Amino acid sequence: MPTRALRTAASGMYAQQINIQVIANNIANLNTNSFKKNRAEFEDLSYQEVAANQSSELPGITEKTTSKIQVGNGVQLSSTQKMFTQGGLQPSGSQLDIALQGDGFFQIRKSDGTIVYTRDGAFKISSEGSLVTPSGYTMEPGLKVTGDTSALSISKEGVVTMSDVNGATTELGRIELVKFVNPSGLSALGNNLYGETPASGQPIIGTPGSNGYAELYQGFSESSNVDIVEEMVAMITAQRAYEINSKTVKTVEAMMEMANNLKRG
Repeated sequence: MPTRALRTAASGMYAQQINIQVIANNIANLNTNSFKKNRAEFEDLSYQEVAANQSSELPGITEKTTSKIQVGNGVQLSSTQKMFTQGGLQPSGSQLDIALQGDGFFQIRKSDGTIVYTRDGAFKISSEGSLVTPSGYTMEPGLKVTGDTSALSISKEGVVTMSDVNGATTELGRIELVKFVNPSGLSALGNNLYGETPASGQPIIGTPGSNGYAELYQGFSESSNVDIVEEMVAMITAQRAYEINSKTVKTVEAMMEMANNLKRG
């Protein structure tokens, strides 16, 4: 039926509309620290069996067919997947910026006590001396910096050392990282934060620089992993797909109009 073709083409247009939104978000976050690009994934809809040929009854000939063929009903968006490939490391000049080179996330405690995760290591010092995110959420495990601190040193293994104004050094503690069996299953919460889900699995705590966990680079920030050329190509492909689906709608409309004219004739 022509209406089936219209619904199929409409599903293709809607799917590409969502695809463009995903691509647009990637491009918009080109300069967002530690941003991980999304990829839209699609799947075909259910199939229906239709008769391969209509019955024909001509003078002296009666022909009927029982053969069936499968006709699809279009496409739908199945999921969007975070691509946790490594972003480039850029020097920032701030001793509180920490970039991750490898797998892992920082643990962050929100104001309501829940634990979330991030790869954005652009930390600040709160009025209480804690390392916090730009949104004011505290890094876990908590590290306290005193008022007479002149410099902080953070090793690749996560050891944080404070130097006071007299040159004396004190070890404040160690930064811990977490990994997930399926990081793509994490829920994106905004503010460069991620939440645990059943699909991601539970967090596995480890030491930076060991057992596959990322090394820490003080004074660096991790860039977005968005490739602008790749996204532009994907946008053009989505645009062409949307365009050809819209032409399908126009073609079906023209066929229906011709059929109606035949009936009136």
